[in-house]
Amino acid sequence: MTRRVAVIGGGSSGLVCIKTCLDEGLEPVCFESSDDIGGLWRFKENPEPDRASIYSSVIINTSKEMMCFSDFPIPAHFPNYMHNSLIMDYFRLYADHFQLTKHIRFNTKVLQVKQRSDFARSGQWDVETVNKDGKKEKHIFHAVMICIGHHCYPNMPLHDFPGIDTFQGTYFHSRDYKTCEEWRDKKAVVIGIGNSGGDIAVELSRVTKQVYLSTRRGAWILNRVADNGIPMDLLFNRVVHFLPRALACSLGERRLNKRVNHSLYNLKPKHRLFSQHPTLNDELPNRILSGTVQVKPNIRRFHGSSVEFDDGSVVEDIDLVVFATGYSFSFPFLASHVLSVSGNKASLYKYVFPPELDHPTLAIIGLVQPLGAVMPISEMQARWATRVFKGCTKLPSMAAMLTDVQCKQENMAKRYVTSQRHTIQVDYTPYMDEIAELVGVRPSIMRLLLTDPRLGLSVMLGPCTPYQYRLRGPGKWAGARDAILTLWERVVRPLQTRPSDQLMPKRSFMLPLILLGGSLGLAIYYSKNSFSDILQAPTALLDRIKVYLPAQ
Repeated sequence: MTRRVAVIGGGSSGLVCIKTCLDEGLEPVCFESSDDIGGLWRFKENPEPDRASIYSSVIINTSKEMMCFSDFPIPAHFPNYMHNSLIMDYFRLYADHFQLTKHIRFNTKVLQVKQRSDFARSGQWDVETVNKDGKKEKHIFHAVMICIGHHCYPNMPLHDFPGIDTFQGTYFHSRDYKTCEEWRDKKAVVIGIGNSGGDIAVELSRVTKQVYLSTRRGAWILNRVADNGIPMDLLFNRVVHFLPRALACSLGERRLNKRVNHSLYNLKPKHRLFSQHPTLNDELPNRILSGTVQVKPNIRRFHGSSVEFDDGSVVEDIDLVVFATGYSFSFPFLASHVLSVSGNKASLYKYVFPPELDHPTLAIIGLVQPLGAVMPISEMQARWATRVFKGCTKLPSMAAMLTDVQCKQENMAKRYVTSQRHTIQVDYTPYMDEIAELVGVRPSIMRLLLTDPRLGLSVMLGPCTPYQYRLRGPGKWAGARDAILTLWERVVRPLQTRPSDQLMPKRSFMLPLILLGGSLGLAIYYSKNSFSDILQAPTALLDRIKVYLPAQ
């Protein structure tokens, strides 16, 4: 009998859960409360209750090669950083290609998910839903995958802002911000310097009289565009993660200050670069330099249309306050004894499985805040979860899982500044490798260097793209190698919008030699058991690699 799996939510995580269920021979039924796919990335002028919502100008902060699903590259002609409408186009291409939409029940809200009376034996779930006509239904499923994300419930800490009840202007959460035009020639305060706060402050500053950007701690401001115009996230590879964090912070901070002196711009925080979720914004320094955005400290109090800041400064005649103060997450259809959430913390093994259930048939997908793209992470989690549902992969004991949960929470508390946004943080590559190891799809770099040196060097020293996790194991994709090796062609393609007789610069001989030395060292690290073999016959590996180096 085919196992039925309930997938709750039809956004990016929900789509990939449907697809992975089909890949594993499971029968997915997706419940989507709206009338379309896309979740967070589907712009709507009027936000729906308890649903994520974005403003019309949103452009994603991760480049297309790092955010795509691992067996479906984004079309080469799409820009490297995509507008939300293009992300929706990609999702539709994905859904159409794998015929996912027929498994979705639109306009259907999940009211309750509870364990069946025989859960201790069967591991099954009762799911109650209601459609747009008010008709309720009850369903039985062998497993449940929850894909509602963590941008549904705005965090509005009004109690931290005395006098807000006397404010004579308009205030709302960034979730409710859509366009800047209605605020032309007004004065605005944006509270929060995360990605939404920075984007909204920049956009408002183009039409308003003045924007004040209020931040308690400051922030390190990163660019989408890195050296030579390359998308910033394509510079990170596996080698970077071998650097001690303190050294990586120092190198990164020095580089960021070389572009924009954070102290001079009143942006510099007390915390280190990798102790807070980064803010990506190419335009903010320019808006500060032109005076259209002023960086201010935390707000002390409101009074009428005036705002007083912690440094004693006061600004008058404020028309708008935008609270870019993040979100909280919860699962209102789940009983608290199944999964409780407190202070934006949930006890989940590897951020996926509640560790105290009798059967691992409930998975939370996409409940992470990565330093990188969430789409490939959701896909990897889904690939793992479906293998667990089938019994192909086993979870450790409850005690071991609880220990892992506690260890991750303690490490997060040590690394990050205290904030409710820093409860589900993961580093993209280490976390992807961690889950991929459990699935059996982590790329074997030593084997690749020995058998396919060109590919091995690309995997080790190039961007850690999602395609790398389709080279081997369950779900292996025949197109993975080509997708990895043609990555830069897709990066360049949308930039070639006029004829040019300028040739691309040739690669020097020294850089490959340096990379070769690094690759050899890391290859040995990845396979310590083979160290003696390499010492006895080093020319075998060198002969295989040198044919891929340019001639002198």
